[in-house]
Amino acid sequence: MSPTTLPTGLEHGHVTFLGAGPGDPGLLTLRAVEALANADVLVAEHDVLDVVRTHARPGVAVVNADPGPSSDPVPGTGTPHPTVVDVASTTAGIPAVRDAAHLVMEAARGGRRVVRAVSGDPGLDTYAAAEMLACAAAGVPFEVVPGVAAAVGVPAYAGVPLRDAQGADVRFVDARTASDRCWTEVGASDGTVVVSTTLDSVAAAAGELVSAGRKPDTPMTVTVAGTTTRQRTWTATLGTIAQTLKQAKVLPSPEGGRPVIAVVGERSAPAQRDQLAWFESKPLFGWKVLVPRTKEQAASLSDQLRSYGAVPHEVPTIAVEPPRTPQQMERAVKGLVTGRYEWIAFTSVNAVKAVREKFEEYGLDARAFAGIKVAAVGEQTAKALIAFGVKPDLVPSGEQSAAGLLEDWPPYDPVFDPIDRVFLPRADIATETLVAGLIELGWEVDDVTAYRTVRASPPPAETREAIKGGGFDAVLFTSSSTVRNLVGIAGKPHNVTVIACIGPATAKTAEEHGLRVDVMAPEPSVHKLAEALADFGLRRRAAALEAGDPVTRPSERRPGARRRRAT
Repeated sequence: MSPTTLPTGLEHGHVTFLGAGPGDPGLLTLRAVEALANADVLVAEHDVLDVVRTHARPGVAVVNADPGPSSDPVPGTGTPHPTVVDVASTTAGIPAVRDAAHLVMEAARGGRRVVRAVSGDPGLDTYAAAEMLACAAAGVPFEVVPGVAAAVGVPAYAGVPLRDAQGADVRFVDARTASDRCWTEVGASDGTVVVSTTLDSVAAAAGELVSAGRKPDTPMTVTVAGTTTRQRTWTATLGTIAQTLKQAKVLPSPEGGRPVIAVVGERSAPAQRDQLAWFESKPLFGWKVLVPRTKEQAASLSDQLRSYGAVPHEVPTIAVEPPRTPQQMERAVKGLVTGRYEWIAFTSVNAVKAVREKFEEYGLDARAFAGIKVAAVGEQTAKALIAFGVKPDLVPSGEQSAAGLLEDWPPYDPVFDPIDRVFLPRADIATETLVAGLIELGWEVDDVTAYRTVRASPPPAETREAIKGGGFDAVLFTSSSTVRNLVGIAGKPHNVTVIACIGPATAKTAEEHGLRVDVMAPEPSVHKLAEALADFGLRRRAAALEAGDPVTRPSERRPGARRRRAT
């Protein structure tokens, strides 16, 4: 794709140089999110694209400014894939930064709103400054949206304060471009030094500081992949950092070129980091957690897991299809409109979706529920109803299940209830608990198959291998069917994987499939299940620290895991 075929925007183009921060998408500023939402063209290197492009609008042209193969479209989103342009292939033989600058200006001249996103802060990016000068020389208007610089954000996430009440001097050094004079100046200082370097150059930077006058026993922290769930920090001194990294088996390594932030100074002492390392001490920090649900179903659960430091990976185990004979559902919906029912009870988000789709097919909306009492089995189902425009009259006050719903369901009273019938749209494989309980309370029930659940297609080979090979730290099973279906489409999770189940029935099914159940939710709620897993992780971490052992993830215990990670 050439710049002339990119989507049009304003009559006069504009470029926004945007700081994407050090890696955590949550560190994007409000202004950055606003600029991304209005962009016609998004230009960034691959790592930065992963941070920013989920905030771009559907249809935006996404330009990978890395030299090499084009990046893939955003996976797993519910919006149309953006158009991906590989700058390196459009003008082969020209350095990538010149390609990006050329495309940025050409797109802006064509009336596009262009966002040029860079890691950290644009003011600290050499190439961004050169591109700004090129825009200025060409008369292309631009603005700058600052971002969190890695040299500041990474130490904050590593629990390493750069200044204290005494207000010590702070110096920033880029080891890749530092001159001898620069090393001499920071070596003569007694303040804190923040060094941007690479993993295999840390020892050399430490040697430069010692040669310039810093004592070998000066504390030093080194953080790789800062502000992400891959973050790892080592604490040592200028004189021992080389041996520390060697013992950690991260050097020598093909990953030695990875950027790191090192902090040198008395105020980065190990005792302080032990107390202030808030990010890496989250209960599930870095855990890859398998969630056997679709992205839509797992949204709030995945957000909860991320708050514990986990990396959720959604894998659908069931697919929802219309009923084989839709006539029963059609009659029930017509009966809903004509006043056949006193109540309608929704036992899942999928049931809400099925009724909503049938309403839309008939040209109906939420007003058709007027005069009908609506029940929801739990909070997630209630939220789906509210999104439809229906506020449920009954949600269980206790356990969010069919049994919990029955606990609060009123018995039929011929004096107060003019109609004795309940419409129950649900899955073809639903249990009879709710139907039997409603009948016992005196209600007539139209038990209608609103949708069928079938086993989903197998996940990609890479995911299947991770499941069977111990690549996941934990898996959350929210029903017996998720156990059976996951094992059926992907295989049995490795024995190092922590198995968490929502209740006794699910745990029994897991054990029948040869799985060891490690975590059980105190009540049948997906959010209580996530809390229980976080508590398990917290206890596991505390036990390791008390024993003086390193804090590791369950997947790091599988045979060969350390060897594979270090090579």
